[in-house]
Amino acid sequence: MYILPRRAKFVSSLLPITALLLLLFFTFKPLKHDSKTSQNKPLLHISKHLQLTHSTCEGTLYPELCFSTLSSIPNLSQKSIPQIISSVVDNTVRLVKSSAVNCTRIRQRLRKLDQLQKRALDDCLELFDYTVYDLNATLSDLSTTSTSAKHYNDLQTLFSAAMTNQYTCLDGFAHGDHEKVRKLLMKGLNKITHSLSNSLVMLKKIPNLNKSESEYGKMVGGFPGWMSRKDRHLLQTPVEAIKFDLVVAKDGSGNFTTITDAVNAAPNSTKRFVIHIKAGGYFENVEVVKKKQMIMFVGDGLGKTVIKASRNAVDGWTTYQSATLAVVGDGFIARDLTVENAAGPYKHQAVALRSTADQSAFYRCSFVGYQDTLYVHTYRQFYKDCDIYGTIDFIFGNAAAVLQNCNLYARRPNPNQQNIFTAQGREDCNQNTGISIISCKVAAAADLLPVKSQFKTYLGRPWKNCSRTVFINSQLDDLVDPKGWLEWNGTFALDTLYYGEYMNRGPGSNTSNRVTWPGYRVINSSAEASQFTVANFLQGDQWLPSYKIPYFSGLSKQ
Repeated sequence: MYILPRRAKFVSSLLPITALLLLLFFTFKPLKHDSKTSQNKPLLHISKHLQLTHSTCEGTLYPELCFSTLSSIPNLSQKSIPQIISSVVDNTVRLVKSSAVNCTRIRQRLRKLDQLQKRALDDCLELFDYTVYDLNATLSDLSTTSTSAKHYNDLQTLFSAAMTNQYTCLDGFAHGDHEKVRKLLMKGLNKITHSLSNSLVMLKKIPNLNKSESEYGKMVGGFPGWMSRKDRHLLQTPVEAIKFDLVVAKDGSGNFTTITDAVNAAPNSTKRFVIHIKAGGYFENVEVVKKKQMIMFVGDGLGKTVIKASRNAVDGWTTYQSATLAVVGDGFIARDLTVENAAGPYKHQAVALRSTADQSAFYRCSFVGYQDTLYVHTYRQFYKDCDIYGTIDFIFGNAAAVLQNCNLYARRPNPNQQNIFTAQGREDCNQNTGISIISCKVAAAADLLPVKSQFKTYLGRPWKNCSRTVFINSQLDDLVDPKGWLEWNGTFALDTLYYGEYMNRGPGSNTSNRVTWPGYRVINSSAEASQFTVANFLQGDQWLPSYKIPYFSGLSKQ
């Protein structure tokens, strides 16, 4: 079968719609023809409309949807690209709200829903709310005249997160006998994700937009620049010298004995609010909701302040809801504490931390679990001097996440299982997401060490179509299998993923026997590797300096 070139595919897909518009024009002629000029005006208007629609939609992955959406926008030729994208976003918001209504109806009408299906539908409704919130934020951003690289990346981040929310909703129905509910949601959610994908492409067409990732500034004091001076101070100051807004203590010596009560008592504001969690074991599931922004947790040290719970897939929880600590409010910071999901290796998906918070940062924290320990769900996230323990896909999600100077420990899995450090979930190659592991240690945990020859261990596998993960300047111990990476399912995503290794060291870093997938590469260029640094991948120099977490901006400390 002859395969049309990409541009030919695009043009051919538009021909039916173009023909329809021209047919409408010639069928419904103007009632009056006062002059030759008046006869030409409608044709000229349609010509400009079609030309602008074609140029705006060119390069999108879903051109028919793009063309039909833009064709319905009145006075298209008089609108700027940001105004056109805003119109598309308005339409997408309506689609999201319609899917939310559909989701509510499914929950009310289907009598035989099990507990997991109900929880998955609840996840969808929550994620739809976040999506509307994000899309309204893009409308605000698109109304500005800024053409900075920061502005461009903020919009990319919001669109990418909104898209990921829809896939997360569907992931809740990926297991068991849930295909019926999944199908009822699929059509509406596909239209939303396709519209968001088109918006990401159209974003690149804004005139004079600065897309250069090198313009985000410099690292400050070893932390990304988006941290304020005050936040950097909070992360580097000894605990006893910090002024806390609330104190949590198991022994009753603080304001509260549970973390949840302290979070609920925190104000809904954009001012930093610091909660000291004294040493002790806190056996609770904690959620920092969307309206609780700029919250900071300060513990008394790894293994001293421990947040611990055990929700898991086997007991009927969605992966999304299984998190011991779920963080949604933007600007969240945590330091000097441990978060653990104690469900154990036989309970399958069981998340310790899920971060759905933009510009969230974790310093000197430990995340302990088995399968799916650290869920880097969406937005921009930074991890420094942290320990992460797990077995299968134990760092996963679709945020733009940088792990710097962290220790990644593979634990002993169940018999006949294998360890996989990462499972990155970028579904659309236009999303600005991925997992970047820089100057980290990849090693076996104490329970795996004596038996590590019995289990294979891999750096990652492609959870979604455009999975993207890099290991840079890291120590890879001998537990890493020579092929390095593992297939998810046959040839799925092997030519669309992006997996890279750059200047790693240690017995597991030898790349001579690595996989030969089209999407895998040994990175030989520092310029290519630099795309995944804190400064460029997270725009960290714009927000991390205020957090007072020590970090380096580029590929190394030098």
